[in-house]
Amino acid sequence: MDAGQVDQVRRFNRTVTERVGVLHDHYLGRDRPIGEARLLWEIDEAGQDVRRLRERLGLDSGYVSRLLRSLEAGGLVTVEPHARDRRVRTVRLTAAGRAERAVLDGRSDELAGSLLEPLNPAQRARLVAAMAEAERLLTAGTVVLDPVDPDCPDARTCLHAYYSELQERFDTGFDSERSLLPDPGELRPPRGLFLVARLHGEPIGCAGLKLPPGAPAEIKRMWVAPRARGLGLGRRFLAELEARAAGHGRDRLRLDTNKALAAAIGLYHSFGFEEVEPFNDEPYAHFWFEKRITARPSE
Repeated sequence: MDAGQVDQVRRFNRTVTERVGVLHDHYLGRDRPIGEARLLWEIDEAGQDVRRLRERLGLDSGYVSRLLRSLEAGGLVTVEPHARDRRVRTVRLTAAGRAERAVLDGRSDELAGSLLEPLNPAQRARLVAAMAEAERLLTAGTVVLDPVDPDCPDARTCLHAYYSELQERFDTGFDSERSLLPDPGELRPPRGLFLVARLHGEPIGCAGLKLPPGAPAEIKRMWVAPRARGLGLGRRFLAELEARAAGHGRDRLRLDTNKALAAAIGLYHSFGFEEVEPFNDEPYAHFWFEKRITARPSE
């Protein structure tokens, strides 16, 4: 890691924490620290599953419980077990909690304005653009890739969304019964693997890798949710799958794709894939790609 880059990130963090007032116990002039205020912002009108709240903010259960107890004692939220599963707790804003959040929203607008007001129009535009880029990159850094069973709920959620998108984008529509879908067993070790990408605990993408004996590794069913595009996740999937294939001793990586997926085709070219003759009978494929990789058999 470059020491100069680390130093710049630390300077940026110090500047931001000072300017937005998170060093004070009374955030935005209210009677609570930023942790409690941030929790209030995450609870929508329908309420929020406490587990999802923890995942969304990346906080441990003990700390979230302390924050919720403080907010509950202040009459700002209620925390109740779910009617059908008492292990699941739901937090909801009270009338006082909604009023408090409205005050925090107003003061947050004022704080944002105070950061922009001293700057000229050109500087404001630069700052806002830089903030948008920083937000995008920081979000990309919070995405995690996990190997999962291809029949697990998050995998099925991703695949269902993927097939629905193909149905809309392909000229002929998409029928999973006609496609050469891999059997789930082909995407389980040792015959393959299946990755799911999660952002704040929510599945936002997937990718599979087939590892047939005596044949090149093959990428299958790579998809990124529209809301997560632009985070570099497609390239990250490719890099991870290439490393996994190389670790299993493969020296070639293959995939096929449809002409409607222009962005994906551009990504494959930029990642070093070259077009080859068809290596399967996938009815929805117009292009077949292959990449030579360096095998690194695991010890």
